[in-house]
Amino acid sequence: MDSPLLSKSKSFALEIIKVCNEIKSSKRESVLTNQLIRSGTSIGANIREAFYGHGRADFIAKLQIALKE
Repeated sequence: MDSPLLSKSKSFALEIIKVCNEIKSSKRESVLTNQLIRSGTSIGANIREAFYGHGRADFIAKLQIALKE
């Protein structure tokens, strides 16, 4: 499956992880960076789940969840 939405969300998640790893190594902050990693990567997970939805309405509902994230 080759979708701009999937590739952009994956790139975003990878950038979030890189930034958080840099912060952790230099500033020793872990609580906020852990939360940022969870929220930054859950967007892609929600979008990927939407692509496997059952019908158009389910697809839209799952994308709306990703948008809220």
